[in-house]
Amino acid sequence: MTIVMKARLIAAGRFKAECLALLDDVAASGQPIVVTKRGKPVAQVVPVEELPSLRGSVTYLVSDEELIEPIDEAWDVER
Repeated sequence: MTIVMKARLIAAGRFKAECLALLDDVAASGQPIVVTKRGKPVAQVVPVEELPSLRGSVTYLVSDEELIEPIDEAWDVER
């Protein structure tokens, strides 16, 4: 079941004056805001979905010892 919340309409001038408080309100309530100019919608502020953690998503193809093993090649620093 999906819950659809109706967006609140806010004039651009009010949004400009109360921007930080309105952003906090969107984050807390999850209710989007539509910003209008002269009564016409120009932008929508919506809450950000929680991003998935990247922890555990990396697969190492070499061991730790191989990763830090010295290279037996001479380096040409002038190249």
